[in-house]
Amino acid sequence: MGKRRRVAERRKTKQPAVLGGLIAVVVAGGAFGAYSLYGGGAAADDRTTTTADHKAVKTGPLSAAEVRTTAAAFLTAWQSGDVAKAAAATDDSAAATTALTGYGKDAHITGVTLTSGKRSGTAVPFTVKATVTYKGKSKPLSYESKLTVVRRAKDGAALVGWKPSVVHPDLQDGDRLVTGASGTPPVTALDRNGGELTTAKYPSLGTVLDGLREKYGKTAGGKAGIELRVVRKAAKKGAQKTPDKTLLTLTEGTPGTVKTTLSPTLQADAEQQVAAKAKASVVLMRPSTGEILAVANSGHGFNTAFQGSLAPGSTMKVITASLLFDKGLASADKAHPCPKTATYGGWKFHNDDDFQIKNGTFKLSFARSCNTAFITQAKKLENDDLTKQAQQVFGLSMNNWAIGVPTFDGSVPVQSAAQMAASLMGQGGVRMNPLNMASVASTVQAGTFHQPYLVSPTVDHRTLATASRTMSASTLSQLREVMQYTAAYGTAAEAMSGLGPNYGAKTGSAEVDGQDKPNGWFTAWKGDLAAAGVVQQGGHGGDTAGPIVAALLKAGS
Repeated sequence: MGKRRRVAERRKTKQPAVLGGLIAVVVAGGAFGAYSLYGGGAAADDRTTTTADHKAVKTGPLSAAEVRTTAAAFLTAWQSGDVAKAAAATDDSAAATTALTGYGKDAHITGVTLTSGKRSGTAVPFTVKATVTYKGKSKPLSYESKLTVVRRAKDGAALVGWKPSVVHPDLQDGDRLVTGASGTPPVTALDRNGGELTTAKYPSLGTVLDGLREKYGKTAGGKAGIELRVVRKAAKKGAQKTPDKTLLTLTEGTPGTVKTTLSPTLQADAEQQVAAKAKASVVLMRPSTGEILAVANSGHGFNTAFQGSLAPGSTMKVITASLLFDKGLASADKAHPCPKTATYGGWKFHNDDDFQIKNGTFKLSFARSCNTAFITQAKKLENDDLTKQAQQVFGLSMNNWAIGVPTFDGSVPVQSAAQMAASLMGQGGVRMNPLNMASVASTVQAGTFHQPYLVSPTVDHRTLATASRTMSASTLSQLREVMQYTAAYGTAAEAMSGLGPNYGAKTGSAEVDGQDKPNGWFTAWKGDLAAAGVVQQGGHGGDTAGPIVAALLKAGS
């Protein structure tokens, strides 16, 4: 990168910005409010290019003045109710027009006051204060959002880069803000002992509680209230819809009651365990029944534990090992190759630090997480073998789980050549989340797949997913043996120390483009408990996700 010329910035801290020669002021009445913009900065290096028709087009980084002026134009127009002008200040005027029109018409939000915060590069945060009014009921609304200014390529114009989250941070493409009778009555969710589950007690459960309301609100005996809600877009065919979200309650409805399988003590432990990491998720379940005992995420805006779609790294080797045992391509205590590297499909696969194991058994390769021990067997497998094993034995990748709230049920697509080989070690196109991998450990512990669930199927008589076959006694015995060895002597030993002897584990790390550190994974069982966790950008699973999982297994024992 070349040297950047530093330009001194001049900051205004107490006076409203001058917009086109006019000072933004409070405008009373209707949907109008006050907009104040503070901050500033001098121009950065600008460049212009000349197009074929000789019109100068500005290129290069946006200056502080461009960011400030563009943000001011958009926010001032929005707060004054001039939808057309606000939309014209964005790079997608049609989408902005729809969203901003709905803001007043469908969400019934008036009296908008916008106040910007300190600019950071091309991003400008701002606060929104307004009033929601519906059929004689009103309540104040306040939240924070952010916009980003971009340069349009065709003419160099500085515009607000349009995203639905500009209007409200909980909005995604296709979502709407709507105020009215909610349609779905609220629910009071209970733990397995009858105690109420709230986000005040358990911050991770926000998305879970939304999902329970979406699923059971109309059948649990409640009555709808009047609310401002994020109404999510319709799901694609075969996918589970993300639950709507309540942002503001104008009149309370009468809640119904839904009992879950969550343990209050283990849920509290799970919340505490993930809180120490920036992006950690964990699930604890009971293998003999499928009951989910705890679920927690350190980021509360998305339920990665249930709906995440991440490469599981070497924890996938549990499924792959079962396939190799089934096909007679490996035996726990027999010699198995673990060279430094192995090539398949034109790719050269490596072990961590290019280690090798000479004259070792498959059990040792599994415990050390030797990648090449699996890649060397790729040529003996059909492209769909791993997919069938995941679906038929472990109940994954069929999009048919019904746990009581939306889930992603794992994906093990049929692949070929190098991508097929990569899938054997949890990369390629394989995608999982902690719920999926806790279920994998549960299947090994129980000997057969039990679909995880958060609400008993007796509540609504739904049918749980099943697996079409079970592992042979020989495969199951060997799979338990290699996982027990890993927990006692392999990469999982430090985290699982003191939890044996009826236990098993597998560590994993998954490389992700653009990340300095891989995602760390850990899946394990102890007695009639199984758990899995991931720490994104955490590094090796044994060091990051391992202690979280092990702590929950110990707490539940």
